[in-house]
Amino acid sequence: MQARPIAKGLWTDEQPPRLIGGRDRETGRIVFPMPAGGEAERYDAVPLAREGTIWSWTVQRFPPKAPPYAGPEAFEPFALAYVELPGEVIVESRLTGFDFDRLACGLPVRLTTIPFVEAPDGATLTTYAFEPAA
Repeated sequence: MQARPIAKGLWTDEQPPRLIGGRDRETGRIVFPMPAGGEAERYDAVPLAREGTIWSWTVQRFPPKAPPYAGPEAFEPFALAYVELPGEVIVESRLTGFDFDRLACGLPVRLTTIPFVEAPDGATLTTYAFEPAA
């Protein structure tokens, strides 16, 4: 079965993908994710930068409360960060490809997608994450 995003409209179809934020038409402020429903009428969809820096981070070393946690049953610790996309927005995201002991604020990162969980129909759902930038 094919992989698909955990939710529609989180990132572009281009390769490599870009997250989709929303720019407030009145203030110019950018948010992520792009608002939905009636609130979306105030925003224009805008593809965000693929690269940024770690603004803050932590390591999740135990399974979060379920629900809402919907990750794999075989829990493995993972890194989370706020990633600053310069001049745009700070995004909360998983990190991948990092040695936990070497994480630091200011490290350069780039957007990627990673497998997250299997859907009831057998498809692999993917989510976004940031990995070390070359």
